[in-house]
Amino acid sequence: MTPRIDPSWAAPLAEALACPSLAALDAFLAAEAAAGKAIFPPAADRFRALELTPLDRVRVVILGQDPYHGPGQAHGLSFSVRPGVRPPPSLVNIYKELHADLGIAPARHGFLEAWARQGVLLLNTVMSVESGRAGSHRNRGWERFTDAVIRAVAGKPDPVVFLLWGAHAQQKAGFVTRPDHLVLAAPHPSPLSAYKGWFGSRPFSQANAFLVAHGAAPIDWALPDA
Repeated sequence: MTPRIDPSWAAPLAEALACPSLAALDAFLAAEAAAGKAIFPPAADRFRALELTPLDRVRVVILGQDPYHGPGQAHGLSFSVRPGVRPPPSLVNIYKELHADLGIAPARHGFLEAWARQGVLLLNTVMSVESGRAGSHRNRGWERFTDAVIRAVAGKPDPVVFLLWGAHAQQKAGFVTRPDHLVLAAPHPSPLSAYKGWFGSRPFSQANAFLVAHGAAPIDWALPDA
């Protein structure tokens, strides 16, 4: 597997990219595609988060579970969909909390690339999924790779906010040991769990307050028209 990623990730992820488990994952994905199964996101978009957001620019990590499993939705950024695709329910709930937290009106689209370009790493613990089968690619090797990604970010000396949404994302919290960073864990924004503590968690204002308090620029969470 030779993904297209920003060069800043190459050295920190070299061991993970060369790991046999990732080669086995690559073989599994190829076999699934050869069997006629639709895999999301498309292979060219699978590492989009690491392509758009260089390691040295990461200020916030938004970590979810696995990609959207509906046709045309996932494009390699957690919780994001391309312009013209209706925002899924989890993203609708993210927009609701953003409005309650910072007064930012919901965007008319679900394209979060503007966040990624500001240093928000939009990552899932598992980076592919079979059409219509949430969680279908868990325990196939992605978790070991995304462990390495989180370790690389957690090793940065400058402050980073880790927003861990859902139980699977929260399993990565143990990799964040430096006191320079902030971990904010919350339930997943899915309609199945959002009312168990996602609403009212105020992740966006807390992230910005922490960044500013540590001399870093805040994130502009308002999304421009796509």
